[in-house]
Amino acid sequence: MLAVLWTGANEARLSHDTALDAYEVCDINPDRIHLSVGPGRRIRRARGQGYAVHHETLTAEQVGWWQRIPTVTLPTAIEQCIRSGVPTYLLRQAIAHGGEHGALRPDIRASLEITLQTRDDT
Repeated sequence: MLAVLWTGANEARLSHDTALDAYEVCDINPDRIHLSVGPGRRIRRARGQGYAVHHETLTAEQVGWWQRIPTVTLPTAIEQCIRSGVPTYLLRQAIAHGGEHGALRPDIRASLEITLQTRDDT
């Protein structure tokens, strides 16, 4: 929660690798806390060395909560990690475990698998 508050942005959410770690769906071990803020948001605060700030517009369906901390949803976190180049084996773990625990609907799981395969084929 401190990382989200550090941004000073109302729209800030835990995201990317950090969200995957929070949801405990794979063996990812981020070296920084990943946060998403709006595309026009400028962060000018000290002590941000341990944070990775990503700028993107998130829809209402892409945001949720993890232990009362604003966090992107699991499908959004997986999509972000596919785009950012997280290793395939970690993403396959996340998709499989998310599906097994009911955190990913079958249609979303299938869509994420196709997106991952497409990335790996290019």
